[in-house]
Amino acid sequence: MEEKSPRQGPPERRPGLAVGRVFGVPVYLNASMLLLAVLVTGLYGSFVRRQLELSAVAGYLVGFGFVVCLLGSVLLHELGHALTARRYGIGVRGITLELLGGYTEMDRDAPTPKVDLFVSLAGPAVSLVLGLGAVVATVALPDRTLLNQLAFQLAVSNVVVAVFNSLPGLPLDGGRALRAAVWAYSRDRHLGTEVAGWMGRAVAVGTAALVALLTALGQLSAVGLAFMLLVAFTLWQGAGQSIRVARISRRFPLIDLAALARPVYSVPTGTPLAEAQRRGAEAGRGEDVLGVADSAGRLVALVDRVAAEAVPAERRPWITVDTVARGVEGVHTIPVGLTGEQVIRVVQTHPGAQYLVTAGEDVVGVLHVADLAQLLEPNRKLNP
Repeated sequence: MEEKSPRQGPPERRPGLAVGRVFGVPVYLNASMLLLAVLVTGLYGSFVRRQLELSAVAGYLVGFGFVVCLLGSVLLHELGHALTARRYGIGVRGITLELLGGYTEMDRDAPTPKVDLFVSLAGPAVSLVLGLGAVVATVALPDRTLLNQLAFQLAVSNVVVAVFNSLPGLPLDGGRALRAAVWAYSRDRHLGTEVAGWMGRAVAVGTAALVALLTALGQLSAVGLAFMLLVAFTLWQGAGQSIRVARISRRFPLIDLAALARPVYSVPTGTPLAEAQRRGAEAGRGEDVLGVADSAGRLVALVDRVAAEAVPAERRPWITVDTVARGVEGVHTIPVGLTGEQVIRVVQTHPGAQYLVTAGEDVVGVLHVADLAQLLEPNRKLNP
């Protein structure tokens, strides 16, 4: 269970079915939650049926009721993050419930280490309060009754969630608290994220080691083994993503649109493709973006380089540039004066391969998202 800030890259496709709003926060249900619902209904239903000598139907109904209680617990955990974030002026895009719990997606990062710490620990605090309340209910209710069993299971699940999520490694809530501490000490948020990411990988390795130990001792069922391995893998992946994001974010100040934008070499509409390419080569503008201008000299389209290269050489004198061009009305614009972080936000909100870089009404050039990615991750091999 975690809270997500804006990602570096295209925005996430909403990963589930919208089920409503709680305190104005949109709530989504991921399809993977159905798998958890089936597993918990079956396993817990069989367990409680044996414990309380219930019929099969009654046992599975109880199992389904426990799933609903778990979903409610996860939702309250995430609401702890969401409402605390809103308390400090951070917008919340939504809460998604999924197989391994849930996450809260926010529209920006916490502005200070203090806010980051409070938002991070709000979720585990809610789970701990729920768990302790369920412990009290377990003790108060008669033993070996349905309500006693439900209270006990809720107590265990909420306390485990609170403790596990407080471990100091990203993407867990405790990792965000560690990031806030390192950030406050070093005054470098990116360093905090990277340190917490590496700690998250240590937690993932520790989880895998625990899985190996419990398996060797015969304490894990096949379902338990698969679930814990999935947890360890998810932690490793999330920690690696956090490290990557920290390294990318550190390079945001290097984003200079005026330098990154490729100049546009325009030819009149109706120009044969071969002629346009010849003019560009003669002018030494081979690396420029080839554009199409109307009779008034205004840029109206950009030639798709891949589509142009796919045209056989013998046909290019008979094919106009317009045939392999895309109108600029479909290309999002980015003002040249934006900061690196603002550029990334535009790219996340309006994903695309190219962007028109403008200064007022003038087109400065074209930003290729591949050039931006290469700047942010110079050592990463990009797909052609």
